Amino acid sequence: MYISKISIEGFRNFPQNEILFNDGVNVIIGHNNSGKTSLIKAISLVINSEAPRRLELDDFSKSTTLENLQRLPPSVSISLTFKKSTDEPPNSEDLVTVSNWLTVLSADYEAKLTYKFFLPIEKHDEYIDSLQQCDTKDKAWQVIKQDYLRFYTYKIYGGDPSLLQTADSESLQKFDFQFLNAIRDVERDMFTGRNTMLKEILDFFLDYDIKSADEAVKTSEVKLAEIKAAKQSFSEQATLLITQLQNRMSAGKDQILHYARQTGATFNNAIPDFEGGISELELFSALKLIIGYGGLDIKIPATHNGLGYNNLIYMSLLLAKMQVNSDGKYLGSNAKVFPVLAIEEPEAHLHPSMQYKFLKFLKENRLERKVRQIFVTTHSTQITSAVSLDDIICLHNGGDTITAGYPGKCFAADAAGQESKAYVQRFLDATRSDMLFAQKVIFVEGLAEHILLPTLTKYIGTDLDDHHIAIVPVGGRHFDNFLRIFDSTKPFTIPKKIVCLKDRDPERKLKAARSYTKCYTFESGQDNILYDYTNHIEAKVATYAAHPNIRFFGQNHKNGKTFEYELMLSNLQNDVLLTNSISNRDELAELITFYNAGRPMADLLNRIHRSTASTDFRTAIEALADPAWTQQEKNQSILAQRYLSSVGKGENALELATFLEENILLPTVPANLGDRTTKAFNVPDYIQQAIHWICQ
Repeated sequence: MYISKISIEGFRNFPQNEILFNDGVNVIIGHNNSGKTSLIKAISLVINSEAPRRLELDDFSKSTTLENLQRLPPSVSISLTFKKSTDEPPNSEDLVTVSNWLTVLSADYEAKLTYKFFLPIEKHDEYIDSLQQCDTKDKAWQVIKQDYLRFYTYKIYGGDPSLLQTADSESLQKFDFQFLNAIRDVERDMFTGRNTMLKEILDFFLDYDIKSADEAVKTSEVKLAEIKAAKQSFSEQATLLITQLQNRMSAGKDQILHYARQTGATFNNAIPDFEGGISELELFSALKLIIGYGGLDIKIPATHNGLGYNNLIYMSLLLAKMQVNSDGKYLGSNAKVFPVLAIEEPEAHLHPSMQYKFLKFLKENRLERKVRQIFVTTHSTQITSAVSLDDIICLHNGGDTITAGYPGKCFAADAAGQESKAYVQRFLDATRSDMLFAQKVIFVEGLAEHILLPTLTKYIGTDLDDHHIAIVPVGGRHFDNFLRIFDSTKPFTIPKKIVCLKDRDPERKLKAARSYTKCYTFESGQDNILYDYTNHIEAKVATYAAHPNIRFFGQNHKNGKTFEYELMLSNLQNDVLLTNSISNRDELAELITFYNAGRPMADLLNRIHRSTASTDFRTAIEALADPAWTQQEKNQSILAQRYLSSVGKGENALELATFLEENILLPTVPANLGDRTTKAFNVPDYIQQAIHWICQ
C-alpha cells in the first residue's frame, strides 16, 4: 500500500490542489514559498496521531473572496488516497488496516482518509449574520478569528467523505508518521539515554542477537527463555551492586536518620530507609552516545561532532525507531503497519558527497521495508541530480496558483519519448538541476551565453537574480527534450515561464543532396533553383509565438547567425569586444576603424589575414550580386564573420564578462585627467526582447 494522491482544499497556499505521489521515494522540490512544507503538514494532519490537529487562522487559504466568506464559513479538507502496491500480496495487513475505508472494491483496491476542519452546522446562521457587517476581507477574517475559530472542530473520515463515516482511531494508530523538520535540535533529541526515543530504541535492540535469530534455528519459546535468563542474570548482578551501595551508605544512613529524628520525620515510628533495584531500562539513562574513530584511541561525545554528522546519526536512529514501532512480535497489536518518513531539507549541514550517501541509505531502508514511503523536501541540486526523474515532484507557485509538475511523466511512452527522457536524466547534473528550482528558466545553446547573459542583462537594467531566473545551457540544439517538462499545454508539466535563445545558423543543400551544410548569411536564399535553404530559428519562433509559457528568440533577420556574430553586429562602433584572448585582435581593431570611416569593402577584405577560410569567404562575398544587400551590410558581415572566427568561446566569454562587469561601474565623465570611462555597449535586440518578455 502507498499514498498515491493528496487532495487539498482551503489549506494555506493550496486553495484546491491535487498532487500525485510515488510508491517509494518522493523528492518534493520548488522555489521558496511554493508549498513544500505545507504539503508535508497536510499529510501529517491526516495520519500523524501524535501531532496536534487543530488549525490556526493562518492555516486557512486566503485565496477566496469576501462574498464567499459571507456565504459559507471557510473550511479545510485534506484527502489521502491509498492504493495497492505492485508487490503487495493479497489479503495483506495493509488491506486489513484500510478495509473500512475502501472506495474501490477490487483486487487493485483504493481507500481514502479525509481530514476536515470546519465550523459546526449549528453555528452557520449566526456566522452568516455576523459576516454581513464586514465590508473587507481583512475584517471578515478578524471576525472569524475572534468570534468563531474557537468553535471549529476536526474530524477524520474513512472511505467516501460524503458519507461522513468517522475513521476508527485504532486503525489510524497503525500509521507511523515520523517528521524531521528543517529547524531541528538533534542534540536534545537523541544523545543521552534519558531521551525517550533513545530508550525505546535501546530496549528494542537489547539482546537483538537472540530476538533476530531465525525461527528455524531458535523457536519463540527458546528466545523468550534466553531473554528471561539474561534479565534474571542482570537483576542478580544489579542486586549485588545495590547491596554494596547500601553497605557503603550504612554509616551515612545513621547520620541522615539523626537529622530525621531532629526534624520530626520519625513521628509515629516512621523510619526513612533506602532500598531499590536497577532495571535495564533505568540504566539506559547512564548511557550517552559517543563516537570512536577506527585505528585511533579516541572517543568523543556525539555532542562535539559537526551538525551534519549528527543529523545523519539522528536520521539513522529515527529509522531504527520506526523499525521498533512496526515490530509485531515486540509491540503485539500496538505495532504500526504503515511507517512513513518525512524529512525537510536533509541537506542541512551535509557535504554533497554525504547527500548522495544519505539518499542511497534512504532507498536501501525502503527496499528493506523498514520504512514504506519517504517524502523529502529539498533545495539541494545534488539530491535532485542523484534521483530518478520519476521520483521528483516539482511545486511551482505562479502567483496565486500552485501547480505540481512530474518530470518523469512528461515523456511519451514510445521509443522517441523514452530516449528523450533518458537524455534529460543524464543531463541533470547538480548545476543544470537549477531548472527545476527556479521560478523561470532561460535555455541557451552553449557556454558563452551561459557566462555572459547575467552580465548583459545588467546593461538593460535587469538583474536575473531578482526574478529568480536560472540560465541553463543545453549543450547544443536539444531544446525539445527539456521543453517536454515545461509545456503547460501538456499534462504533468511544470508551467514555468521559459525562454529559449537559439542561433539562426543558416544552412543549405544541393537539391539532390541528403544533408544540409553551413553557409554564410549572405548566401542564404540566393539560388533557389540549385539549393534548398533552412535555418534553426524561424520555425521555432513561429511555433511558439502564441504559446502560454514558452518563447523562442534568436537572430531572426537576414544577417543573423550566432550569439558571437550578433554581438559584433550590435557593437561596431568601438573595440569593446576586443579582449586579449582574441587571436586577430589588431586586425579586428583596424577593420572596425575602416568600417566607421566608411572605407570600401575591398579595403576591409584586403586587411583580412590570408588563409584558406578567409579566401573562401572573400570569394563568396565578392560573388554576391543581390541588390538587397547594401555595401554597409556586406561590411558588417565581414566584421562579424572575422570576430566569430577569432574567438575561443569559453575563454573569451569569461574575459569579456569580466571586462563588461568592470566597464559598467566606470563613470561616463572622468573625475581626473586620464581616468578610465565606460565604453558604450549594446545588447543584441533579440536578447533584450527575451529578457523583457520573461521578466514581465
